[in-house]
Amino acid sequence: MSESTTMQGTTNRSTTPTGSAFTEQVQTGWAEREATTPAPRASAAPAAERRARISAMHPGVRLVIPAGGLKVRSNDTDYPFRPHPDFTYLTGWGSDAEPDSVLVLEPAGDGHEATLYFRGPAGRGTTEFYANPAIGEFWVGPRPSLDHVAAELGLRVADLDGLAGALEAGGEADALVVTGADAAVEAMVAGANPDGDVLARDLSELRLVKDAHEIAEVQAAVDATARGFDDVIADLAEATRHERGERVVEGAFHRRARLDGNAVGYDTIAASGHHACYLHWTRNDGRVREGDLILLDAGVEVDSLYTADITRTLPISGEFTELQRKVYDAVLEAADAAFAIVRPGIVFKEVHAAAMEVIARRTAEWGLLPIPAEQSLEPDQQLHRRWMVHGTSHHLGLDVHDCAAARRDFYHDGVVREGMVFTIEPGLYFQADDLTVPEELRGIGVRIEDDIVVTADGARNLSGAIPRTADEVEAWMRRVRER
Repeated sequence: MSESTTMQGTTNRSTTPTGSAFTEQVQTGWAEREATTPAPRASAAPAAERRARISAMHPGVRLVIPAGGLKVRSNDTDYPFRPHPDFTYLTGWGSDAEPDSVLVLEPAGDGHEATLYFRGPAGRGTTEFYANPAIGEFWVGPRPSLDHVAAELGLRVADLDGLAGALEAGGEADALVVTGADAAVEAMVAGANPDGDVLARDLSELRLVKDAHEIAEVQAAVDATARGFDDVIADLAEATRHERGERVVEGAFHRRARLDGNAVGYDTIAASGHHACYLHWTRNDGRVREGDLILLDAGVEVDSLYTADITRTLPISGEFTELQRKVYDAVLEAADAAFAIVRPGIVFKEVHAAAMEVIARRTAEWGLLPIPAEQSLEPDQQLHRRWMVHGTSHHLGLDVHDCAAARRDFYHDGVVREGMVFTIEPGLYFQADDLTVPEELRGIGVRIEDDIVVTADGARNLSGAIPRTADEVEAWMRRVRER
């Protein structure tokens, strides 16, 4: 990696010339860039509708939504930039958004006037161009022009340098700002958020119901994830030959995520053997052995930043053992029971309850519970949850656990509505040292996770094309391996 020249802590390594001869030479002799006016993005119109909805909720109040800035990973190396999801939701600007951008909705008439502030091109005639490794175009590539972004997003735009002045010019108007993204922007908005981060809460609750554009983007992420799962199956033989076979699996999926999307939506869980019993196993440094299961929990994030979240549990040999199939079928039964009750008007937590009825009944039938299933399902018992401590569902969209700032009455205890997108993901996890289960069950972990959208009279499984039953999974693996 090329050495930096101006970032704090690295100036002692700078070798960039500073003389006037070099400055004149490096700032001249560049061809003019052709200016083009792009067509509006598909995200522009839906984002405008969302801005209108949040505007109507806060008449006369200035609304400030920062994208956030770069975050340091190690000294002068930053993590890849990902804008705050509320910023993307209201602008339609996804993986190519510029760091430090800010959307401001200024009260105007009966609504608000939206302005997107971002750092436009500095030009080759500035020292930033060649001497700033964080944002200089010689280092990180050209930034889009203000006109370009205005045309793509259908927004009034302004250079970031004007943000502070614009906020000051607005005076001491009531203001709300999304917190946690950019502390410097929060400090500019005097007296904001007198009642806490109400804006983030309201945006989370708006995001609970997806529009047609959002549902299409989640579907695109699911479809790319399906291709990634095919890639993993194709590479399983290689994975069994490597002492860190789980990382072969992780790498195969990551390659697809970068080819067909922006990145992975979250750290891939490639959990083989008893690692499948650790719910968020992301170390992925274990072996992949014939005869074991591998639990793959992964999702592609597309360039709009909408993500999938899918889990399939695969027999590494290509065929389930009788015992593995028994556990798998119980988990599938729980998933199907949860899916069957989804429709507008139910309460969100009822989805989890439907899955738990199956988990309790099956673990009782297998002799694992010291009490009947009906008793275990009572709120003060829940003994079956030893083998499934997580919830069955969470909302999905711009975040893998979407809408997290929503109030409980809108989320966990909320009424399910058409257009909601969430997961259904029951599992059973018998850890290798769990003395409460027979030895033959120890080390078996199974989860089946699908992404669904609520329809007018039920639900549609967005990931239903990815094989789910044990027979379908075995046939899928044979088909991929025979290519």
